Amino acid sequence: MNKLTAVKKLNAQLLAEMPELEVSAVPDDLPSQRKLLRALMNVRPPMPLDADFLKLQDEILSAEVHERGIVKLSEIPSVERNIKIWQGDITRLEVDAIVNAANSALLGCFVPLHGCIDNAIHSAAGLQLRDACNKISSGNEPTGCAKITPAFNLPSKFVIHTVGPIIYSPPPSRAEENLLASCYKSCLELAAENNLRSIAFCCISTGEFHFPNKRAAEIAVETVRNFPAEIAVVFNVFKDLDAQIYRELLC
Repeated sequence: MNKLTAVKKLNAQLLAEMPELEVSAVPDDLPSQRKLLRALMNVRPPMPLDADFLKLQDEILSAEVHERGIVKLSEIPSVERNIKIWQGDITRLEVDAIVNAANSALLGCFVPLHGCIDNAIHSAAGLQLRDACNKISSGNEPTGCAKITPAFNLPSKFVIHTVGPIIYSPPPSRAEENLLASCYKSCLELAAENNLRSIAFCCISTGEFHFPNKRAAEIAVETVRNFPAEIAVVFNVFKDLDAQIYRELLC
């Protein structure tokens, strides 16, 4: 079965599961059908997962991971003891755990094709990730805490989900800064409890949650430096602005 046929089969099954959706005519080419698949996966609520669907989904996602290129921890140079900076797609990193900047529901982003990291991680990991999150979510996760799930189709072994503070009126208060520090500390503690040796952090609470980038990076670096356990930390950045900030702080 070629990829286009496989993607169309998955789309048909998802549309059958969610007959309430109104989907306009989609061109019969692979990019358009693959875009539809991601959108449908984004909006699908936690439900029982069909084994045949997952087998086909996993084949597609696993192949796409290798097409994007897997980045090993050893390929990233250290800038400080046990600390590395890497700019790019966090779903390519082969580390023990990557950190997801989650929302309080902990179920992933339900906005079709949204550009947030929560959406990217769930889209690359597969529908199993939302199902796993649903099993551990309280429905309203507290800010500053963290929970762990398998990573499924990602190169990492686990995903650690943390809910960062949302900044409605900058600059952030001391309490909001402490909550962001708690996100990093909670993730590191959870990694240590699970005997993980490496973790990749995204820029928690920046972007959609409006925490100022430079202050967020300062808090991240300070918290990591003060953590006692020997865990290799990758500060994963996507924007040039964040890359510059972290290099100034660490290099």
